[in-house]
Amino acid sequence: MSTPAAGTATAPAGAFRVCPTTGLKVYRDAEALIKANAVVATVALLIGGVAAILVLLTRWQTVHLLSDVQFYRWLTIHGMNMLIFFIMFFEMAVLYFASAVLLNCRVAGAKLGWLAFGLMVGGAGLVEWTMFTGRADVLFTSYVPLRAHPAFYLGVILFAVGAIIVTTIFFATLVLAKREQTYTGSVPLVTFGAITAAIIAAITLAHGAAIYIPTFLWSIDVMNVDPQVYRLVWWGLGHSSQQINVAAMVSVWYLLGALTVGAVVVNEKISRTAFVLYILFISMASAHHLLVDPGFGPAWKVVNTSYFMYMAVLASMLHGFTVPAGIELGMRLRGFTQGIFGWLRRAPWGDPGFSALCLSLVVFGFVGGITGVTFGTEQINIIAHNTLRIPGHFHATVVSGTALAFMGITYYVIPLIFQKKVAFYGMAKLQPYVFSFGMLVFSLTMTFAGTFGVPRRHYDISFVGAPFGVEYSPAANLMIAIMAIGGLIGAVGGGMYILTTVWSVFFGKPLGDDCTSAALAGSVPPGVYSRPFTELPTEDVELEEHGRLGMMPGTMILVFIFLLAFVVYYFANWTLLSRLWQIG
Repeated sequence: MSTPAAGTATAPAGAFRVCPTTGLKVYRDAEALIKANAVVATVALLIGGVAAILVLLTRWQTVHLLSDVQFYRWLTIHGMNMLIFFIMFFEMAVLYFASAVLLNCRVAGAKLGWLAFGLMVGGAGLVEWTMFTGRADVLFTSYVPLRAHPAFYLGVILFAVGAIIVTTIFFATLVLAKREQTYTGSVPLVTFGAITAAIIAAITLAHGAAIYIPTFLWSIDVMNVDPQVYRLVWWGLGHSSQQINVAAMVSVWYLLGALTVGAVVVNEKISRTAFVLYILFISMASAHHLLVDPGFGPAWKVVNTSYFMYMAVLASMLHGFTVPAGIELGMRLRGFTQGIFGWLRRAPWGDPGFSALCLSLVVFGFVGGITGVTFGTEQINIIAHNTLRIPGHFHATVVSGTALAFMGITYYVIPLIFQKKVAFYGMAKLQPYVFSFGMLVFSLTMTFAGTFGVPRRHYDISFVGAPFGVEYSPAANLMIAIMAIGGLIGAVGGGMYILTTVWSVFFGKPLGDDCTSAALAGSVPPGVYSRPFTELPTEDVELEEHGRLGMMPGTMILVFIFLLAFVVYYFANWTLLSRLWQIG
């Protein structure tokens, strides 16, 4: 990991402050942009959360709250706010933090950053207006020939242009930091992960421009758009945008590990190589949404969902090993060496940043990761596509994984950037557990309901009034009821997060220069956070002296448990498929 350097440029007096814990320079422009994007992200989370509750209480057949029109309207609102606005605004804050703050550098073009922020807010506001007024009941995917008001597509385009500008500023800031020598050596691994996310974002936003500009022209009757072409190009945006999340989430994992327990990087080359694999192959995972489309040939499907996608899976598995391994190794180097899992028992489970990190890692890997790879198999995709198994998967990845990781880092952003004490800290310590438990129950039972054939995106799964009736196993109805309860528990956890963060930011007690971990309420065990973030042990100095694999027995056991779960779930899916394809 690199260390800060003095730099060659002289910043104006008062342009930055120095955090006493990390030793990092926090420039005022970067600080303000991080605050603005984080606040808007929280607002989007609130809107999306309210929509989630309404949709959930409609999917629960016993309650069936909304009418059919309102259901699809609120489902559209939920998807856009959760998958696009909340995630993307937060990721913009991550880009500013990973560049200007971690590299002790000024923001390259702060005024341009505010222009980008205005475009993103304006575009999001335009989309919100069309959705709330019933002018865009087209769901998150907005498949052609479903047609929304032109302002919907224009809003998405403006939002994307703002995000492209922020991505450009991010790369320019990296160049500025290198030129002004504000750091030595290579960029930190967290920044390298953010570079990965930014490159994927550029690719993703290019897909968005390639499809939403023609679709906007189609909405005003200037040209036609082929539905199959739309689906192909749109998923280069729709699914790849979630791959930005994966890269950003993994970067946050590394950052939280360092901030909470002084985790080390087991092998910089392996971790960086895994990020490069994301850039090269992770967008191929978009193909699993198109495996049942008749317009794509078998060769294209096989290549995209096997050889290419497996390289992205390898990258996730590498991170899935190196992150917990770095935590274990970092704690063992600090004296927590008792037994195989002594380091895990004595970890700071009362620190919401640490608990959010671990729960995000577990739910994302064991539920979201395993199910996602399974759906990438063409034969299994046939029995899973358009059932509740698909949203069960991405609620485990985006919500239980990405959102939970972002929640965890917020508990450090509040004291480090906003310089406020985390309010309601007792509730904050419980929040990751409540949220992750609710979303785990929600994702698992939604997946099981999909296994019974319950479709996704349907207002009434019983198809009342249709010329044919549909009856599900009583187990399916039970799964949906438990799913609803789990979702409501998750919503409570989300509400706890919003209350804590909003109160902390706007009404919290100022910390002044005291932005240490102890200011969070002293939840970090003595000795764990023994050295500043910029002085963590490096691979070359300390790790080679200890024999890395011998220092990580707990992680090795956890990895084998994961692989066993993977094999069992994969085998179960092939078993289900074999029962459908009986030859008599």
